[in-house]
Amino acid sequence: MVQLAPAAAMDEVTFRSDTVLSDVHLYTPNHRHLMVRLNSVGQPVFLSQFKLLWNQDSWTDSGAKGGDHRDIHTKEPPSAETSDTGSPPGSGRAQEEDDVVGEEAQGSPHDIIRIEHTMATPLEDVGKQVWRGALLLADYILFQQDLFRGCTALELGAGTGLASIIAATVARTVYCTDVGADLLAMCQRNIALNSHLAAAGGGVVKVKELDWLKDDLCTDPEVPFSWSQEEISDLYDHTTILFAAEVFYDDDLTDAVFKTLSRLAHRLKNACTAILSVEKRLNFTLRHLDVTCEAYDHFRSCLHALEQLRDGNLRFVVEPVEASFPQLLVYERIRQLELWKIVAEPVT
Repeated sequence: MVQLAPAAAMDEVTFRSDTVLSDVHLYTPNHRHLMVRLNSVGQPVFLSQFKLLWNQDSWTDSGAKGGDHRDIHTKEPPSAETSDTGSPPGSGRAQEEDDVVGEEAQGSPHDIIRIEHTMATPLEDVGKQVWRGALLLADYILFQQDLFRGCTALELGAGTGLASIIAATVARTVYCTDVGADLLAMCQRNIALNSHLAAAGGGVVKVKELDWLKDDLCTDPEVPFSWSQEEISDLYDHTTILFAAEVFYDDDLTDAVFKTLSRLAHRLKNACTAILSVEKRLNFTLRHLDVTCEAYDHFRSCLHALEQLRDGNLRFVVEPVEASFPQLLVYERIRQLELWKIVAEPVT
């Protein structure tokens, strides 16, 4: 299969082979990035800094349906702008800060998010990049703070940890999970770089291994990022929110994600809500000799199957989330970006 890059406009298509570029960074190939190190497999790791704007005046209309957001009242929602990645062409919202790269950004430490990430990886390492769907999910978390406030939450396929970091500004505990020692180490570093944000709200982020292809959590103390029995008890006793962004690009993995969601929902003591972010990407397949959306179509079929599932204990209510909430981070909120909400409720 030859994959097509998610371009700034869907009528502009770039072919890919075995290397995948993050859609966030395709917008600004000429902007400056700070390379900080090579990871354990020799991939360059870059540092991007996001400036948080803590006032409502900085909010921007997303351009999606819903239009004017001036009637929204809250004192806390942070907004973020990528200081060294710029903005999508034509957005007019970029505020590149030349002095940020390599130096302490101006302003309070509570105004900055630092994320280490790669720029291009093989398909199996796409979690090391920052993806547009994670920014959409972060926007939603900041808009729906009451849903996350004081809760215990778990992110599946957290990648760089950006969405977990945002969630920890309001949640009590966030379990930030993925697989792969190098990816989890990068995620842990990003959590440490931004620990001041979680601490300000009293939140805690715990980076843990969670393999969708395994039924049980790893408890071997010799394995990095394994779970203690106390953490497992806390997870099952208190978690009410599950979330994931841009993890639906391979059919087998998508099946595993939904199996994991169902398994967790049945093991949790409380009813839970899952928030899923997905981008409808076009792929040219030799099998069809045409451009299709097979990964997205499979995702939708899994949603439908979950909604139809009847096991006597839980029922799953699935609904789309209209992307009309304020856009607090700089990215192109294209119509192919979607959010879905799944509510797992006991059958009465």
